Amino acid sequence: MIIDIIGIHTFIMIHVVLSLIGIFSGFIVVLGMLRNKLLEGWTVLFLASTVLTSMTSLYFRVPFFNTTIAVAIISLIVLAVAILALYGYRLAGPWRWSFVMGAVLALYLNVFLAVAQLFKKVQLLRSMAPTLSEPPFYAVQLVVMIIFIVIGARALRTFHPEIDLS
Repeated sequence: MIIDIIGIHTFIMIHVVLSLIGIFSGFIVVLGMLRNKLLEGWTVLFLASTVLTSMTSLYFRVPFFNTTIAVAIISLIVLAVAILALYGYRLAGPWRWSFVMGAVLALYLNVFLAVAQLFKKVQLLRSMAPTLSEPPFYAVQLVVMIIFIVIGARALRTFHPEIDLS
């Protein structure tokens, strides 16, 4: 297994860097959508880093099925649809909708897990929600979800690019 070859700390660092690249590039991609622009290079970076983030999540040794694994699997399915919509169907007809919602949902899932990690790792946040089942954690996640719903709805209305992925 790759973790045995490179070590757990290196593997975690690679996973975190991929996650941050996915989140950063994902926000740029979504901002492009809100301006009716397909930012091809940023989109490739976002899709690739987010796929790799989800895949590396599956390599962590956990004794049971958990939220992170569930989110990684959902993300990989959503990303497969988004990639198919963009590169297979070139955003034709309902595939534009599939790409927009897939990209926004994949970014949201990455941010959802990042928020959970912040609550686990940052002492101030951990003191407010030590088990991630307290109201402050739910409140932050609800705000994040609402923001992504609004962004997704707006991107659906504004993103109608002329596409040339030759």
